[in-house]
Amino acid sequence: MLADYVVIAVYIAAMLGIGWIGMRMARTKSDYLLAGRRLGWFMYSGTMSAIVLGGASTIGGVGLGYTHGISGAWLVLTIGLGILALHAFFARRLVRLRVYTVSEMLDLRYGGSSTVIAGVVMWGYTLMLTVTSTLSFATIFHVLFGLPSALGIVIGGAIVVLYSVLGGMWSITLTDIAQFVIKTIGIMLILLPAALVAVGGASGLADRVPAGFFDLGGIGGATIVTYVLTYGFGLLIGQDIWQRVFTARSPRVATGGGLLSGAYCLVYGFAGALVGTAARALYPHLGDADDAFATIVEHLLPSGVRGLVLAAALSALMSTSSGALIACSTVTTTDILGRFRRGAVGVTTSRITTLVLGLVTIGIATAVHDVVAALTVAYNILVGGLLVAILGGLVWKRGTRAGALVSMVVGSVVVLVSMAVDGLLANEPIYYGLGASLVCYVVVSLLTPRTDEEVLRTWNARLSGREAAETPAPVEA
Repeated sequence: MLADYVVIAVYIAAMLGIGWIGMRMARTKSDYLLAGRRLGWFMYSGTMSAIVLGGASTIGGVGLGYTHGISGAWLVLTIGLGILALHAFFARRLVRLRVYTVSEMLDLRYGGSSTVIAGVVMWGYTLMLTVTSTLSFATIFHVLFGLPSALGIVIGGAIVVLYSVLGGMWSITLTDIAQFVIKTIGIMLILLPAALVAVGGASGLADRVPAGFFDLGGIGGATIVTYVLTYGFGLLIGQDIWQRVFTARSPRVATGGGLLSGAYCLVYGFAGALVGTAARALYPHLGDADDAFATIVEHLLPSGVRGLVLAAALSALMSTSSGALIACSTVTTTDILGRFRRGAVGVTTSRITTLVLGLVTIGIATAVHDVVAALTVAYNILVGGLLVAILGGLVWKRGTRAGALVSMVVGSVVVLVSMAVDGLLANEPIYYGLGASLVCYVVVSLLTPRTDEEVLRTWNARLSGREAAETPAPVEA
């Protein structure tokens, strides 16, 4: 294991070094929260792929492949489809808005202030998303060093918090690019081919697993629809994703880079499911499907190479964890603290907020044990509470502020109550929450006065790019 330890140590040192470099670049609020809105095609596509493909997509995706075969890819496939839809239909307009948060977009579209309500819902989502990735550190550090789960979470979480606090989005972007490259090499170019060779190729794999493992719909139609609603639609409106969209230096970069990222996610989804299927063929009696990734890496790969693949898994966890953490910090400082303090929130306040939230996340992660369940809670709250108000504002001119506010409150409450009654992993909460939110949005909007024309004129001017919220940052070389 010595070679593995060396590889992991070099990787961790590199992440912290990059974080230090990012600190020197983060001089303004825009630098710290949005990397100065200066990312080009490669950096944008790489960092977008890095943030959406985290612990649930990697360790959880392999686990779903272990349980369901190729149809276990659907969790990651719906994430890819969400990224494709976001960049095909909305990314250009989002970049032109020149805002920092989803809540600011809602205020701009509806007039008045819906920031606190939307901010609280988005805060809950980003916090739980950070927890899911931080939680997954337990598996990697247990395989590497035999550490208890809580200690692994603390170590992994501390690394992410440190480089995120130092340089904000610049540190996160630079580390994301390194993590994207490592993840691609480790998962798709090393682990997947090694797993397929170990089981004797496609024919050998087919002989060693149940026939239903090659049915793309084997996971069940209801589950696929739920994934589409939860993760596909969730990717359209999440603060962590929008904040990456806002980093693009132009609408064209956001669209092109995002479409490349979506295509990459689809390939990654099938890769993880195939690795999980191979793990089922090789180790059919694992007690926990989420152990499939660590097991196949530990037993199949030689020392040194194993360390690189485990570094790839760490990359997946750290990129999503850091992206969600900076998103949660942005929502906190802009949408919540910004309402209760005078003056603009600067870089120092953002750093302190990021540090406090990072410590809170580590504490929660030590008490939670189910990655997919935690991610489901986060996306249920997001989609059930905010999807209708956000997409309604983008596509329906008749939508009003009152309709948006009622839909957010009712949708969020219905989701939480339904999860308490039916269970965290039940399909019903997202259906009930979305249905209640949609009905409230349409009915209340039609019963209340139209949005003021001046508000709509400002909104349309910003969407068209004729009016900017701030002076554009220098173009990336």
